[in-house]
Formats: sequence, C-alpha cells, structure tokens
Amino acid sequence: MSEIDSTSAALARIARGETSDPNLAGLSRRWRAGSGPEGATRGGGLVLVAERQTAGRGRLDRSWVSRPGAGLTVSLLIRPRTAVSRLGWLPMVVGTSLVSTVRAVAGVPAVLKWPNDVLIEGAKLAGILVEVVPVPLSAPSVVIGFGLNVNAEPDELPERSTSLLLSGARPAALNRTELLGLILEGLVGALAAWEADPQSARAAYLEVCATIGREVRVELPDGSADTGRATDVDPEGRLVVAGRAYSAGDIVHLR
Repeated sequence: MSEIDSTSAALARIARGETSDPNLAGLSRRWRAGSGPEGATRGGGLVLVAERQTAGRGRLDRSWVSRPGAGLTVSLLIRPRTAVSRLGWLPMVVGTSLVSTVRAVAGVPAVLKWPNDVLIEGAKLAGILVEVVPVPLSAPSVVIGFGLNVNAEPDELPERSTSLLLSGARPAALNRTELLGLILEGLVGALAAWEADPQSARAAYLEVCATIGREVRVELPDGSADTGRATDVDPEGRLVVAGRAYSAGDIVHLR
C-alpha cells in the first residue's frame, strides 16, 4: 500500500485535470483518457490507498488521522452511469455494500447509522464521504472515500469507536490487502445493481440501517436540534423523524 495522504483531494484534482504532482500525473492522464489502472473499481475508475492518514476529512469537515497499518484509508474515483438527480443515494449505497462485506468477511454485527456511519454495538467502525466533482464538458465524477478501522488499538481511537480487531473479527478480516479486495469487489456489484435498478437501493439500505425505529436527536447545521422517533428513509434518502424529513444533520441514537 502506498503512503498518500489526503487521497480524496488528490483524486478530485485528477478528475478536474488540475494535478501537477508527478506521482499522480500518470493516473490523471489515464483517467481523462477513459482507462483506469489495473485494480480500478470499474471502467475508467481509479483507486488510491493510503498507508496512513494525516489530513483526513470526513462529514461536516471533521478531521482525523491514522497510524500506518491501523486501518484502510481508501478513495475511489468513478463516473456513475446514472442521473445526477440520483447521486444523493450513492453514500448509502456505499455504506450498505461496506456493511454487507464486513458482516460476511469478519463475522461481526455491523449496521449503519443514517446516513452511512458503520457501527458495531454502537461504536463507530468506519466512516464514508462521497463528493461530486464537476468536470468541464463532461458528466460529473464522484470521489468515494472511506476509512475503516482494522487493527487499531483502544488508545488510537476516538471515543465510542472500535476496530475489527477489538470487535473479535475473524483473523482473515485483519489482512488488509485481502479485505480491501473483497470490499472493492462488493462495491463493484453494488454500484452495478444500483445503476440497473435505483429503487432497489432503498430496500437494501433499510435492512441494515439501525437508526430506523430508534429515538434519535437530530443535531442540525445551524446548531439547533430536534428529537423524535426515526421511522423511515424516504425515496430521496432523507431521514424521516417524527414526520419531518431531514437531508442533513448529525444523528445521535438515544435508546
């Protein structure tokens, strides 16, 4: 695994054709020519894996770091074959796929907290960030970034976080190279299924979303908060709490 920090930013520069980094220039040329390197997720896709992260950025611009070998820090650059209006579902498609792979490979009870935090028994295992990158004279590209705690120890993790190691995962799941291959394989299938039948994503997501049926607090970007029971995720991907649909906010599971 290579040591590349801020992978999402690097891929965004590639998509826009702005990179002058010699280590990324070759990837940029191949991307814009429409062919990805061996190991790309799908036609025209690129994958960057960071051995460590010193300038990670998650939802709501939260920063994070990781030591070498502690986890998987991955960014993928793709061109989805779907309408731009449907891209709001992409973070949840990615989350559903990641949960499915982690359950199958590691044997742990992973679930999602809306929209796409991966949890095990209430502790955060992985985070996902999806960003649309406008490309001049072309359909938009998308950068999918995720960080998954694999071998991290308690003193390396934020409060209420966990890792596969700490969750009692099967030993095979702690091999990061093999795990990454299985995650990417699952993601390829999930993206293809979503593109072929966008409506199927909602049903699959609801099966693994632990937020539904819970009393929650919705902490909104303006600093206010609402509470109530989460009852659904609507066709636009918004969380429905006490009859109101939310498209953004931090969700706290109350009980």
